[in-house]
Amino acid sequence: MNCTFPITDEHMHIDPRAKGLKAVREFQNAGGTHIFLVMKPSWTLGIKVTRPEDHIAVFEETINISRQINETGVTSFPVLGVHPAEITKLIEYMELSKAVETMKGGLEIAAGYVEKGLAVGLKSGRPHYPVSEEIRDASNEIMEHAFTLAADLDCAVQLHTESVGEPELIDITERAKKTGIQLHRVVKHYAPPLVSVCEGLGIFPGVLAGKGAIEEALEQGTRFMMETDYIDDPERPGAVLGPKTIPKRTLKLAAEFGEEPFWKVHKENPEKVYSVDIEI
Repeated sequence: MNCTFPITDEHMHIDPRAKGLKAVREFQNAGGTHIFLVMKPSWTLGIKVTRPEDHIAVFEETINISRQINETGVTSFPVLGVHPAEITKLIEYMELSKAVETMKGGLEIAAGYVEKGLAVGLKSGRPHYPVSEEIRDASNEIMEHAFTLAADLDCAVQLHTESVGEPELIDITERAKKTGIQLHRVVKHYAPPLVSVCEGLGIFPGVLAGKGAIEEALEQGTRFMMETDYIDDPERPGAVLGPKTIPKRTLKLAAEFGEEPFWKVHKENPEKVYSVDIEI
């Protein structure tokens, strides 16, 4: 299916042990053109992290998959970092302070890939499930370290966090401000359609393209990106949303709202946030 404008999934995982490139072809055949390819958590690769360098295997696999995706005609942009849920896995066999340093070190290695032009952004955040105050404080410290690294590189940070409303988004923004990162580089991944709130704060939402969410987002403007958080896990097929979701939803909505909003959502916004060129 040929499309006159780009269609971008701003947060997708592709796993060679699962559907892999078949999922990319599904995305492509439905009209998709660009993917922000986010590394999978270390444990899904069977890696037991004991030192920062253990994350390199995750990063290298992601870079390799990205190259394979680019050969299909879909353009992919790698996003590398340390999944915030790693902290509760690490403290099963190391002290919390060492877990913090290990995760910070992993982010520093990921930043090296961005510096070399091999990736376009970092991934960090906070656990999406209830944790103790001590672990939450530690997670905030790690997230702020990611902001600091990104401020130095002038790159984006995708945030995986707890479910958010305005108070949580304000907290994230205040933490980002302390580090000097440009706020439009701060992306709340898996965001509800709180487009106006994020615009007021200066950060960017990657709106999960579930039923009705994009319509709700468009009522507030076009300052957002669309994502599926497709996990590519054989035990959870189609989770969170399937690879065809964004192309199909975009083309359907473009018939209703016109193409112009989607040039902004799929091209101009990700170009601004990630400093990439999105062309078809």
